[in-house]
Amino acid sequence: MNVAGARVWFVTGASRGLGRAFAEAALGVGDVVVGVARDVSRLDDLVAKHPDRLMALAVDVTDRERVFDAVDQAVGRFGRLDVVVNNAGVLHAGMVEEFSEAEARAQMELNFFGALWVSQAVMPQLRAQRGGHLLQISSIGALGGFPSTGLYSASKFALEGMSEALAAEAAPFGVKVTIVQPGGYWTDLYASSKATEPNPVYRELRAELEKQWAEGSVDSEPRLAAEAVMKLVDADEPPLRLLLGSMVFDVAFSLSQQRMETWAAWEETSRAAEKAVPDPNA
Repeated sequence: MNVAGARVWFVTGASRGLGRAFAEAALGVGDVVVGVARDVSRLDDLVAKHPDRLMALAVDVTDRERVFDAVDQAVGRFGRLDVVVNNAGVLHAGMVEEFSEAEARAQMELNFFGALWVSQAVMPQLRAQRGGHLLQISSIGALGGFPSTGLYSASKFALEGMSEALAAEAAPFGVKVTIVQPGGYWTDLYASSKATEPNPVYRELRAELEKQWAEGSVDSEPRLAAEAVMKLVDADEPPLRLLLGSMVFDVAFSLSQQRMETWAAWEETSRAAEKAVPDPNA
């Protein structure tokens, strides 16, 4: 089945937050959505409104086999995929030394490996149809490492490194990849987040962080992120990266400037560490 003239979206984490906003925006312009989530009951209202254009699939994206099966189901019903949004993710907060092995691996399993499995599953279809747009929903946490979000940042850094390579590999087949870096939005990311067992040695740092968040946190409606994403997927030449929000925009430029200044200050040492010589094993 295909709906004439409509793009087909495949959105992970579609039952809430940004994923839900993306799904609603796509449906709002007459597109088709395959909404993927662990619990799809929260999509029941949208399915009732758009029974022919919304397919809800219960999927844990950390299950690679189930992800591939879901993609096959989506293509089997609608015939193609046009926009794939890797949005599923979770925030596990805590200082780096506080993480257990299980907690660290769980953070990477969903935010990185889940996105990797979806990317791998959709690429054969996108290549075969010689087109499509893959959106990797990253975070301000991928711009730098911040206290208490180190493992979250690690998962998003990994996602971005993989996605940059994938963008270059997919381009010859007409497939586009964009890394979307949102700032703060009123989603349940924080409400559904997890936390490590706090080490008392970080009590003062935690208190300072809580004060900074209370005074400086600015969150927006997910609808605004969805509006930006709709402009993104409509673009003939979408960027590799897109920042969403003034705060994340300013942070990106500030961190980039700091890095450039540090690199410049240490330029002599950096350049002295390289000098071509013949292969010593030749």
